[in-house]
Amino acid sequence: MSEPAPAIEVADLVKAYAGMTAVNGISFSLARGEILGFLGPNGAGKSTTMRILTGYLPATSGKVSICGQPVASRPDAVKRLIGYMPENNPLPEDMRVSEYLYFRGRLKEISRGKLGPRIDEVLELCDLKRVRHKIIGKLSKGFRQRVGIAEAILAEPPVIIMDEPTIGLDPHQILIVRDLIASLRGRMTVIISSHILPEIEMTCDRVLIINQGRIVAQGTPSELRRKILGHSQYELEIAGDPGHISEVLTATEESLRVKQAADPDAAGFRQLLLTTAREDDIGELLLKNLGTAGFRVRALSRAHPTLEDVFLAATRRSWDVTAEELKRN
Repeated sequence: MSEPAPAIEVADLVKAYAGMTAVNGISFSLARGEILGFLGPNGAGKSTTMRILTGYLPATSGKVSICGQPVASRPDAVKRLIGYMPENNPLPEDMRVSEYLYFRGRLKEISRGKLGPRIDEVLELCDLKRVRHKIIGKLSKGFRQRVGIAEAILAEPPVIIMDEPTIGLDPHQILIVRDLIASLRGRMTVIISSHILPEIEMTCDRVLIINQGRIVAQGTPSELRRKILGHSQYELEIAGDPGHISEVLTATEESLRVKQAADPDAAGFRQLLLTTAREDDIGELLLKNLGTAGFRVRALSRAHPTLEDVFLAATRRSWDVTAEELKRN
């Protein structure tokens, strides 16, 4: 018995506009039930890639399939497999929320008998029951975003694609959307494009970073920290002879180095940022060795780089590579 096809499979995807390449040979696959964070600076090619995945935009070359269905030759079948929420979601200003969801449900071929209960379900999931009879044009930005999410998941498609789903939402609404997306894990495959990186880190199983139309990094957040940053960091507040700090660090771990050092404060303590290639925690050993060497330690903590640190490092590195290529050519 053969295994089911990946929910999304992209191979050597290219999209060019009048000599400008917006998407440049990207490839990735996404398992069923997985949640992927799709990151990149403005103009990186994220929205173009999403439009190609949904069949709204043809690719210049390459292959894209959704649940085994080729997007290029079977766009109508693919659209039945996808719930799509674009960044600037075009909602009818003059329809009530429940009317719009009923209208969209019928377009998605949900039977009348199932549509009513399903609308009630998505209104509950998206915290929209209190505005179900309100006109969409009179809703706040946050409520309109949630109406778009409700429409995307209405027909329970196997694949959900959301472009900036939390834009314009307040912290409470972001929590609701985060919990909603997490509840889809295992049931639907989800791609989320967002600039709110902490939300991506807390919600997604895997992250893909794109820049200048190319994939510059992909993996779990912890894998990306290791691959892109390649080191662990410790923040230290210490008093003592700075001339002897290097030998204590080397004795603790050969790769341990001082990356940044501040001037001492009035009490004689200075802040140091240490880096090491070693991944396991060496804080206890470092504290012991510093005490033995006569240093006074006021604080020691292991720093955990954020996804934003990884994102900035990955995109900066890709720009540096492109600059080198331009120099050679």
